[in-house]
Amino acid sequence: MRTIIPAAILLIALLAVPPFLGLGWQNALVNLLIASLFALAFNLLSGQAGLLSFGHAAYFGVGAFATLHLMIAVEDGLPFPTPLLPLAGAGAGLAVGLVAGVFATKRSGVYFALVTLAIAELFHSLAPHLQGWFGGESGISAMRMPWGGFVFGSLLEVYYLTLGWVVLSILVLWAYTRTPFGRLTLALRDNEQRVRFLGYDAHAAKVVVFTISAMFSGVAGALLAISNETANYALFSAHVSAQVVLHTFVGGATIFLGPVIGAVVFTLFAYIVSDLTRSWLFYQGLIFVLVMLYAPIGIGGVIRHHLRHWRSIDWSRLAAPYALAGVGGAMIAGGVVFLTECVAILFGEEYAVAMRDAGDTLPPFEMAGMSWDPLGPASWLPPILLLSIGGLCLHRARDRIKPLWDAIEGGAAKEGTR
Repeated sequence: MRTIIPAAILLIALLAVPPFLGLGWQNALVNLLIASLFALAFNLLSGQAGLLSFGHAAYFGVGAFATLHLMIAVEDGLPFPTPLLPLAGAGAGLAVGLVAGVFATKRSGVYFALVTLAIAELFHSLAPHLQGWFGGESGISAMRMPWGGFVFGSLLEVYYLTLGWVVLSILVLWAYTRTPFGRLTLALRDNEQRVRFLGYDAHAAKVVVFTISAMFSGVAGALLAISNETANYALFSAHVSAQVVLHTFVGGATIFLGPVIGAVVFTLFAYIVSDLTRSWLFYQGLIFVLVMLYAPIGIGGVIRHHLRHWRSIDWSRLAAPYALAGVGGAMIAGGVVFLTECVAILFGEEYAVAMRDAGDTLPPFEMAGMSWDPLGPASWLPPILLLSIGGLCLHRARDRIKPLWDAIEGGAAKEGTR
């Protein structure tokens, strides 16, 4: 019941709110849903089976191109329902994933990751030269055709089509985790050797998991193709594979919906921050590094940890140090942003031109509507103060939070032994 009620509220919001949003936000929600499904498909292989893939863009891209070819056939008169177009992506992802999985899963660990990376790079290298399949460097395009009284010409119709497929896929993936084979998938991650001793064919099981993961990645790629009505070989790039890794591990690879949290955070972050600064990819990478260093269980793991001990937490004692940590984190973030934007301006092309025009002196630069002297102490004192005071706040907060959590977890351990 704890899970069903929040999920129902979220689904109602996803159904009711989008018609009142602008096109920009509707498009962001479509991309958010696609990224969430792709991350969940990737996490089936990485988080649940323990097989870290660095080349899942291969199956995402194959699903997109297969769907576009089917859309072209529909344009030419093939009577195929538009809402079922993602089946082409699922089939293509399944077929390619099955072939790739047979070879990739012969190895594990870093060797498995390198094989998957090589497969994706193979697609990325060949796609520009295979005009018939991938349209060369320019890619291929197709149009969504009307079906069943729906034109599929508006972004809102595409959004609801995407939402339907994502919700259905999430339910299927969740049901998969409840099956005996889903339990076997977790056993592969925890102790593959024991799985072999129990008489299971570990290689065949890994191939099946790999294939299912690739199939749902193909569905995600198909939804992207339907939304954009075009695709090119960039879908096979290492950036796409790296992005889904970021989404999964920042959200939390050890819980089912953790990757969705990461996809939501990064998709909305990119949509909002990319219009404000050119350094948004740096901030995105910085978030990933900080999460991996200080919260390796991911955002979802941190949330689950708090929910697990909810009744044992004395919030009256934790609220103050948590607030202090929030203030310290905000101050450090402000200092980092200030320094990052200053460096980006000082080493940018526009400032280089201003330096040539100014001669031997360093001209002031504009940031946040103010003029700053690159050699003036007043320009660098604010970020230094923010970083210093923020660091002290975080240090003080950690010293107060740690003993409280030690007591909470110690009490929980005692309850568990009774």
